[in-house]
Amino acid sequence: MKKRVFALLLGSVLAAGVFSGCSSTTSEPAPTDDQQQTEGEAPSQTEGETVSIKVGASPAPHAEILRQAQEALAAEGIDMEVIEFSDYVQPNTALESGELDANYFQHEPYLISFNEEQGTHLVSIGNVHYEPMGIYGGKTTSLTDVPDGAKVAVPNDTTNEARALLLLEANGLLTINADAGIKATKLDILENPHNLEIIEMEAAQLPRSLQDVDLAVINGNYAVGAGLNVSDALAKEEKDSLGAQTYPNIIAVKEGNESRPELQKLVEALRSDETKDFIAEKYQGAVEPIE
Repeated sequence: MKKRVFALLLGSVLAAGVFSGCSSTTSEPAPTDDQQQTEGEAPSQTEGETVSIKVGASPAPHAEILRQAQEALAAEGIDMEVIEFSDYVQPNTALESGELDANYFQHEPYLISFNEEQGTHLVSIGNVHYEPMGIYGGKTTSLTDVPDGAKVAVPNDTTNEARALLLLEANGLLTINADAGIKATKLDILENPHNLEIIEMEAAQLPRSLQDVDLAVINGNYAVGAGLNVSDALAKEEKDSLGAQTYPNIIAVKEGNESRPELQKLVEALRSDETKDFIAEKYQGAVEPIE
């Protein structure tokens, strides 16, 4: 009798083990699309799908150029939201954090400098245009009549300050240490025959400060935004200048997103003949499309 009870108990244990083993190998529910997507990876457009993108830009000319391209992008299934920024820092930090899919406001030397200084991971996926930097008159209205000790305002970020100093040099007002190149600051001035006082300030503030200085070297986008005409500049970068070759404005994305189809289509739309014609007609030389 004891043997029979023991056998029954042993059989029950074995049966439980068999069913328990089957239960442990039961397939889990298939992961959802969201679970399959790698953490931090941006969604990308597939054929026939409508996708939304957010692009940061300076108000003028970048946001204006982007909005001109919205219709063409919509025809490609891309709904683009343009978000305006008034400085040169936030659009890059927002791109790094994933709040933006791309931005359009800067040239590549500035992007490289920003990455080095801020530890960001941003890259260019295409040139669109360049904006001739100009020397605009404030209290002084001629480059041949610049008084000794004249106050000259320039952008305070490294790459744009160098660009401004090189333009002043090209017009005979300064001599810059050639070794400094596109990282020159006022500390790299070797000769200053007029004893110019170089005043470094936030680029966006330059147009507003024009009345308080003798001269200001102003980025094209801020000149356009302030209603300054490039024809009013006392001097500007020409198409064959170092500025035109070194400082074209770019579409920037976070590293790893370079091949997203919708972002490639954004570049194509901004480099199209339609966009080039828009730029030429609207800005009359203050913005030059890249050929």
